[in-house]
Amino acid sequence: MPHPLAFLLLPFAWLYAGVLHVRNWLYDNGLKESVAFAVPVISVGNLRAGGTGKTPHVAWVVRQLRQAGQQPAILSRGYGRQTTGYRLADATATAATIGDEPLQHYQDFGGQVPVVVCENRRTGIAKLLAQETGVTAVVLDDAYQHRRVRPAFSILLTEQQRPFYHDWVLPAGRLRESRGGANRADVVIVTKCAPGITGVEQTAIAARIHRYTCPRVPVLFSTYVYGLPVPVGAAEAAIGPEIVLLTGIAQPGPLRDYLVGAGYHIAHHAAFADHHAFSAADITAVAAQLRPGQCVFTTQKDAARLLEPALWPAVARLPVFYIPIEVAFLADGAAQLRQLLSPLFQPHAVV
Repeated sequence: MPHPLAFLLLPFAWLYAGVLHVRNWLYDNGLKESVAFAVPVISVGNLRAGGTGKTPHVAWVVRQLRQAGQQPAILSRGYGRQTTGYRLADATATAATIGDEPLQHYQDFGGQVPVVVCENRRTGIAKLLAQETGVTAVVLDDAYQHRRVRPAFSILLTEQQRPFYHDWVLPAGRLRESRGGANRADVVIVTKCAPGITGVEQTAIAARIHRYTCPRVPVLFSTYVYGLPVPVGAAEAAIGPEIVLLTGIAQPGPLRDYLVGAGYHIAHHAAFADHHAFSAADITAVAAQLRPGQCVFTTQKDAARLLEPALWPAVARLPVFYIPIEVAFLADGAAQLRQLLSPLFQPHAVV
């Protein structure tokens, strides 16, 4: 059930859900146009606003496609950027010009994967395919509700600790649309799972999800694997057990849990809203919290924003490190997802 205060917002949530239901019905019945493209479009998204792990899962999909010999591109809205329209990431890109998550993708793949931002995904895909003629697949980051594009394959993410079936539509909850929107998914991935999640727990979660999807839709489970700290600022700094944590993400809890479990003591946590545009004052405040022997830990997405030219002189003097994150699937989930994606790239006979 929603929080008691949320009951006051339920009428607005029902109204919002009703409007979205009509919108989806129009697309489902062909009364509003949804366009497919010549190459497979793979959508990675969620029903709940923020924090389900889209960025590392998009990276996982792109890596698998590259290993299979495909040439994927990534298209995002570029949330939080200070520009508009279509932009192709290049060496001059910053979080302000393309957004923190697209910049992270561009850096992750060393510029070898085209990364594009555009509010209108249909326009963005068309321009991308016209300009980057070698692209064989487009991976959409956070476009589950963007019905103007008809994906060849839809991946729906939901957190183990905050599953969509326990949530409510905005503004009473955090869902962008009703739970029934899950019926468009070709696969559901339960993310940020505790490594010790049991088979019984997985079966129970899958059963709850299948109330809203086709029973044949696979439900997979993934967890985070954290890497060694990567220097952002003063690279020669030594890492001790006492840290200051700096985050501007929707759900910093899993990172905090990991750091505590790894033996770090978080002396101070400077927590900001998702996609927060760090200011010089923010950096000064973080620096003031540092004590001798301490360093600053942050996320890779946050580090992308710390590299802004206006902030870099201050950041470069601080012992700042980001903690890289990769996705690992439980059981045979990785093999299942690769098998699900494979038919998208098989040659089909012309009828």
